[in-house]
Amino acid sequence: MPPRSKIGSIPDNLRVELDRRLMAGGFSGYEGLAGWLTEKGFAISKSALHRYGEKFEERLGALKLATDQARVIVESLGDDEGATNEALIRLTQEKMFTLLMELNAAGDEDAARLALPKISRVVSDLARASVSQNKHRQAVREKAQAAAEEAVTVAKKGGLSDEAAEQIRKSILGVAA
Repeated sequence: MPPRSKIGSIPDNLRVELDRRLMAGGFSGYEGLAGWLTEKGFAISKSALHRYGEKFEERLGALKLATDQARVIVESLGDDEGATNEALIRLTQEKMFTLLMELNAAGDEDAARLALPKISRVVSDLARASVSQNKHRQAVREKAQAAAEEAVTVAKKGGLSDEAAEQIRKSILGVAA
């Protein structure tokens, strides 16, 4: 088992600042970052920071790719009955699963330890979103069905033919089907 990364032992607020500085510096300047961390009481080599920075940059790249793919899905599907949300949920689930598999395969215990609770939270949130979306979809269908039946009843009382009333019902349900 490889030794635990020193970066995994720094406080979260310092790691967030490190991440911010890595992004602001275009994933360079590791010697300066090592000096900054030493001033904060954490002696971490520039090589260790470079390895951490490479992994972080890869994860950002994967996130950017997922975001770009989600944007294309939204642009392609619009928001027809939540199809966009469902596609985005599936895309995010796939990306989370892939990330978890990559962390396990790489043996990056620190990253896996940090990512697993967050991934679990995302999966849980996605499951709740999916359930909410399905409930909303069902509620819309039920309201459309009730509206269609009411329209048919009113139309028949007004003397509309059965065929015309049925056409109205189909038109209303076609919107929510």
